[in-house]
Amino acid sequence: MSADPPEKFFDADTHVAPASFADLAELLGPYWRDYAAGAALRADPVQGGAYPPAMVDGPAPHDVAALRAAVLDAPAPGGGRVGTAVLTCTTAFDVSRNHAFEAALCRAVNTWTAQRFLDHEPRARGSVAVPLGDPAAAVAEIEHWADDPRFVQVLLPVRGHDLRWGHPVFRPVLAAAAAAGLVVTLHAWGRVGSAPTTTGFTHTYLQDYLSHGQVAQSQLVSLVAEGALGALPGLRVTVAECGSSWLPPLLWRLDKEWRGIRREVPWVDRMPSEYVRGQVRFTTAPVHLPRDPGELHDALDVLGAAGLLLYAGDHPHRHGDGVARLLAALDPAARAAVTHHNAAAWYRGTDTVAAPAPSRASTQHAPEVPR
Repeated sequence: MSADPPEKFFDADTHVAPASFADLAELLGPYWRDYAAGAALRADPVQGGAYPPAMVDGPAPHDVAALRAAVLDAPAPGGGRVGTAVLTCTTAFDVSRNHAFEAALCRAVNTWTAQRFLDHEPRARGSVAVPLGDPAAAVAEIEHWADDPRFVQVLLPVRGHDLRWGHPVFRPVLAAAAAAGLVVTLHAWGRVGSAPTTTGFTHTYLQDYLSHGQVAQSQLVSLVAEGALGALPGLRVTVAECGSSWLPPLLWRLDKEWRGIRREVPWVDRMPSEYVRGQVRFTTAPVHLPRDPGELHDALDVLGAAGLLLYAGDHPHRHGDGVARLLAALDPAARAAVTHHNAAAWYRGTDTVAAPAPSRASTQHAPEVPR
């Protein structure tokens, strides 16, 4: 009797990054290439700034061979295999305050992703990096890649602006993503110039690291209370690398307060928790769960883990044994939902998409001169 085939995983968050800024410079037009060289601009290409060092398992893959070795052809939990990996390149999160250069840089990042990975590996999916300082340019970047089925999400930092992503000024960006069938992913980290807490900046790395869950909560409240999820019923949002165990008490409090003061938000016409559970998902890395088996099962039940969580290996970041304990606590149907089915239904396209070659992006650049 033949052995069962290995379990197939859909990895919703795999980091990739250029080996150096030179990888991106060659994709910039002459004006911005000179601009970057003259300003001695650099990126954090290896995702190696995480602290402590043991939290990072080497540099993020910078080519398809490294991606295959580290993720696609490596064993997943329980000996499974990754059948699809959504690639996240956060290099453009905090590089420049020049909004015109940022637009050119995002085009370079997206072109690099297409050429280095998507043109060669049908198991890979891409994330559209967009400029944060110019919503119109962000919409243009989304529309540029909208017809390429290999891109499945728009990548936004959970720390983006003093305005939250639900604010009406960002509605065109969210609408463009929804119209293209692209998930909007709010990923940990972002602009250091944006205060991560409601009371201002932090003063230790411990506070800063802990704040991601707090900022993610404020982003979700903004998306609900400022009407973005209600106005865009086709909008899907993934919260990546910010945890999820904080969700039940947040939704309980949000529903409770909405009942009392919903006249302040007449556009929120049903329970806030209904918007979130219908239009938002969370990656499993990291996941913060109790170690007592009884408490663990209670926590997963209250969270609704089988319907809300998307498996994420989050290579090259390490987050301990939380995901392994999560998967071990799920029944087979719930485990299959978390490891594969939820993400396969969430992101557009199928598990295998033929990669066009060459990428159409290889000869196109963002506008050459600042607007």
